[in-house]
Amino acid sequence: MMYTFTEKEHVITQYFSSLEPLIMRQFPSKQKRIYIALTMIIDCFDKHKKYHEKDVNAVLRSIYDDHVTIRRYLIEYRLLARTKDGALYWCI
Repeated sequence: MMYTFTEKEHVITQYFSSLEPLIMRQFPSKQKRIYIALTMIIDCFDKHKKYHEKDVNAVLRSIYDDHVTIRRYLIEYRLLARTKDGALYWCI
């Protein structure tokens, strides 16, 4: 999915209070904005590492309080994968 620079800038100013460290103030409701936010969030993970669920939760909790919603969307949008038992996660 492609998006314009202005759309990304809008998401940054509207939904994030900080980029270093990444802190989200509000979760977007529109699909395109959700995707843009998720692509920013997935960059907080090492692409070559597998994570335990508690480690994924810790990273996501540092970004936004509702880490469960973000984790679910990362999986739904196929940015994050997990084992069937949910024990290990990795970036796609």
